[in-house]
Amino acid sequence: MPMPAALVTRFAPSPTGELHLGHAFAAMVAHEWARASGGIFRLRIDDLDHTRCRPQYEEGIYRDLAWLGLGWQGPVRRQSAHMNDYAAALETLKGQGLLYPCFCTRADIQAEVQAIAGAPQGPEGPLYPGACRGLSAQVAMARIADGARHAWRLDVARLPGGEALTRSIGDVVLGRKEMPASYHLAVVLDDAAQGITLVTRGQDLEAVTPLHMALQTVLCLRRPGYAHHRLITDERGQRLAKRDGARALSTLRAQGATPADVRRMLDWPAMQALITSRLEA
Repeated sequence: MPMPAALVTRFAPSPTGELHLGHAFAAMVAHEWARASGGIFRLRIDDLDHTRCRPQYEEGIYRDLAWLGLGWQGPVRRQSAHMNDYAAALETLKGQGLLYPCFCTRADIQAEVQAIAGAPQGPEGPLYPGACRGLSAQVAMARIADGARHAWRLDVARLPGGEALTRSIGDVVLGRKEMPASYHLAVVLDDAAQGITLVTRGQDLEAVTPLHMALQTVLCLRRPGYAHHRLITDERGQRLAKRDGARALSTLRAQGATPADVRRMLDWPAMQALITSRLEA
């Protein structure tokens, strides 16, 4: 799709650990799209996971971006400050008949999936088998009134392009009683609120982009463009991840690495050239 003359991009890390080379690449890609187009680069802190987010990791994000020479425009948006916005959107989707309460535990879902030969798989694992989709409103509301724990799942079959989404994504969770938003709901609302016109992110998230586009449609949100970049992998070809102990930027810095070293590690000139060619196309 043609790119607007000046793009608004963003980097949206979660402060659940230290940034590594994969994060550096994602931030640099978003920043370069904005810089090369004469646009705006924004920063968002995705701190929905209050059990794992830590202030020291957020402070580390600012230090690492400054070290890489990546400045952002406008205030930093924190998801934790916008729970009311997410809750309101969740109510809108309920009012449209697009959500249903799900009372399944992880163990319940695992048991159902194991009972299904060749259970369909999505980008986040086995697709939800739909055990609660057929519950009557009367039964569901009675269970909620009794205090039963539940999540709100999106009935993707009711969305634009729902047939394909049913096969590829399944009925994802968009909110819970204690948390009115999942990643999928929060990200489309945040991008709209920050005026993002180009979402840059890794190829691992390309599969959920149709879901986000459908949510933008039903919530009457402006749809940005999308550019999915390559993932940074280790010597075994595995995607870098905090949980696997990927080497942090702070560690590289302490070992004497410079931002120029990071750019060499990431083969950055090739990515810059690709972005330039896309903008000139």
